[in-house]
Amino acid sequence: MYVSMKEMLWHAHENNYAVMAINCVNMEQAKAIIQAAAEEHSAVIINISPRQMKAHGHPDILAPMIKNMAEKVQVPVAFNLDHGGDYEDIAYAIQCGFSSVMIDSSSYEFEENVRRTSIVATLAHAKGLSCEAELGHVGLANQQDNIKTDLYTNVEQAKEFVDRTHCDCLAVSIGTAHGSYPKGFVPTLDFERLKQLKETLKMPLVLHGGSGAGDENIKKVVACGINKINVCTDLFKYGRQAMADAIADNPNIDYMDVNIVAQEAMKKFIKQYMRLIGSSGRFTFEKTTGPALD
Repeated sequence: MYVSMKEMLWHAHENNYAVMAINCVNMEQAKAIIQAAAEEHSAVIINISPRQMKAHGHPDILAPMIKNMAEKVQVPVAFNLDHGGDYEDIAYAIQCGFSSVMIDSSSYEFEENVRRTSIVATLAHAKGLSCEAELGHVGLANQQDNIKTDLYTNVEQAKEFVDRTHCDCLAVSIGTAHGSYPKGFVPTLDFERLKQLKETLKMPLVLHGGSGAGDENIKKVVACGINKINVCTDLFKYGRQAMADAIADNPNIDYMDVNIVAQEAMKKFIKQYMRLIGSSGRFTFEKTTGPALD
């Protein structure tokens, strides 16, 4: 099923679990993600950032391909623009057939963030899409932004922000960051702030920078109210390592087979993560006949 994020995230919100939002730039990743979701009976969100879609995963190709794959399975699948900053990128994603968009104006002052988010939320809702926004700022791990508490989401501001923008879910900053942390480092997260945000907003909340955050942190943020967890760096690492290992084991391996190895490795990782965050088994349907997602 090809759907927006709104319904699946409200289901997660009401049933206390989280949905993976996984960055994807090609067919092998899309197949790994959707096959994992189907096998785990789990909803899933496929993400792509403006940088990724300009560099490799062109949205006019990916969007119809993902929609086609999603319509062959009986679990909810959304395709979301991740960290859309420019109106042009957001409009293009909508034009290409994305089911959801994120407007990230978290680096702007509060009033400008409200203004920009309100415009995109109105546009998205008019097209039947969901809109994610961010308040506070989830920065970069290599710049140690995760320990800069002035970037964390303010609870009082968050209530005003949601009321004024009508966003469908909110990405919050509580101590994670994008990219790779130093080897052996696990971030310390502000769980009390997260609990206050959940109690105040009573809506789906999003954690960016899920890669490298540690299993115990991930389980606890879900228990405290996170309903969408973005994963990119970890998935890319799994895929790349599987390809490197396959080539090392067999230098003459066929190009197609290398891609299949990566696809299977990524699928295995995704299924394990879905179990960790409680989304597995949430969508069970009677078996029907139809074209398989091979």
